[in-house]
Amino acid sequence: MVDVTRQIEAVERTVRAAEVDGAEAYVQTLAQEYASPLDDVWDAITDPERIPRWFLPVSGDLRLGGRYRFEGNAGGEVLECAPPADSAAHFRVTWEFGGGVTWLTVRLTSTGSDATRLELEHTARAGDIPPGFWEQFGPGATGVGWDGGLLGLALHLTHDASLPPEAAQEWALTAEGKSFYRAAADAWGRAHAASGTAGADAAAQAADATYGFYTGETPA
Repeated sequence: MVDVTRQIEAVERTVRAAEVDGAEAYVQTLAQEYASPLDDVWDAITDPERIPRWFLPVSGDLRLGGRYRFEGNAGGEVLECAPPADSAAHFRVTWEFGGGVTWLTVRLTSTGSDATRLELEHTARAGDIPPGFWEQFGPGATGVGWDGGLLGLALHLTHDASLPPEAAQEWALTAEGKSFYRAAADAWGRAHAASGTAGADAAAQAADATYGFYTGETPA
């Protein structure tokens, strides 16, 4: 069903340290090019009728200043919304989960008549991350989750397929699902080490912990 190697290699991942209002923060970025025109990708990531077909059911007001909620997950406020114009589009929202507030920016750029680059940037203040969480999991805990979202979007745009949340949980325990989460966790481990925010050993340990978090399996 899923070409794990192709999907993992299609995504660019970076981690960097930053500041938000003078406070230490971490910025995770994922980018992938899709073989679909910009208008179609924009519709897929903003239409409440299409979003559940590749991500999660969503409710609320998906307009500037509106509030939204993903079923069983995060919610927040729409801070910026720029529909397609001049071969680009973007939106920015707060991503509120577990009492904490982080920020999510999604940018689209047309790279051809039938190709669009999607870049997702997730920013979190270090002080808002639960104590010990970053040290244990690094960027993989949230990064691998976004990898799953980009995979879902790829399936939706390419095959008009979907992987509902309950099916995704079952898939995570299959050999194919474990292969995907192992590869995604390792990719985030490499990005973590490359960022200079962790040594290679610490990044590898965090990748192992992330893999266990998503599959319930302890790496050998």
